[in-house]
Amino acid sequence: MLDDRKTAILRAVVREYIETAQPVGSGHVADAPGVTVSSATVRNEMAALEQEGYLRQPHTSAGRVPTDKGYRFFVDHLTQPGTLDAGGRQQVVDFFTTTHGALEQMLRDTSRLLSGLTDYAAVVTGPSGEAAVVRSVQLVALSAHAVMVVAVLSNGTVENQQLDLPDGATDGVVAGASARLASHLVGGGLASASSPPPSGDASVDQLCELTCQALVARASSDEGQVFVRGASRMAASFDAVDVVRNVLLTLEQQYVVVGLLRDVLDRGLSVAIGGEHGVEPLAACSVVVAPYVIDGQTTGTIGVLGPTRMNYPHALAAVEVVSERLSQRLSES
Repeated sequence: MLDDRKTAILRAVVREYIETAQPVGSGHVADAPGVTVSSATVRNEMAALEQEGYLRQPHTSAGRVPTDKGYRFFVDHLTQPGTLDAGGRQQVVDFFTTTHGALEQMLRDTSRLLSGLTDYAAVVTGPSGEAAVVRSVQLVALSAHAVMVVAVLSNGTVENQQLDLPDGATDGVVAGASARLASHLVGGGLASASSPPPSGDASVDQLCELTCQALVARASSDEGQVFVRGASRMAASFDAVDVVRNVLLTLEQQYVVVGLLRDVLDRGLSVAIGGEHGVEPLAACSVVVAPYVIDGQTTGTIGVLGPTRMNYPHALAAVEVVSERLSQRLSES
């Protein structure tokens, strides 16, 4: 822990650097609210904070900038989630009052909303099928040779998959298999879907088996969709071309983004700063994340990705408000 003087100075440096993106000198800090010592004292304390790893000096004659350790202390001890301004709050209310359509479209639009609120890249992950519970399932004949499996899941998604019908399968076989699957699968997990007990009709049983195999395979391969908006806004925060390139290339890798957000939440964090998240190409970035839930079940994640000098109070407030309203909207629908 830092004493009160160092804490006030570190807070002033972080806030000034977030605002200006320029190394902070002792003169600016001495004039900051809560700092009541001379510039000479501030210089000494900033040198001590540098030795302790909270600040660094990019050039010999420059001021200081926060390190990841400095940002972490700021987030953990010196800040709380801020509040959205009246315009931002009204924007969220209007969005969730008027938004309609399928889950996929709502998540895509939510990523656009969150990016607009923060000016960072917004990431929303769709539900994974592994933990989903089947609410309804139906087989719909498409032709004499094909059938569509339609499963409505507890995470708000609707799975549609076309299957080839076994030879000799009639409309009666499709109807019989559909009824047996509905009575057997509803209320159970998608990933553990198993065939109903034998019916005595080999064609019905075969179609049930094919359907269950397809649903299980879909659940095990479904990592959830990823919706990213505002990558160009966030990239504009960096001067180094190689950093921008690495960030944009990484955001294109869906599996990396899904793993990043889930790992941050699994470690009990809402903010991962710089190298804390373990994704090397994003070492110059921080991530603020929160889950969204449907009927009390964690379904997916939303987050913002920005430079380590991001406005953490504002980002935390935006992510918290949007996750709560998204959860409410999805549970109601």
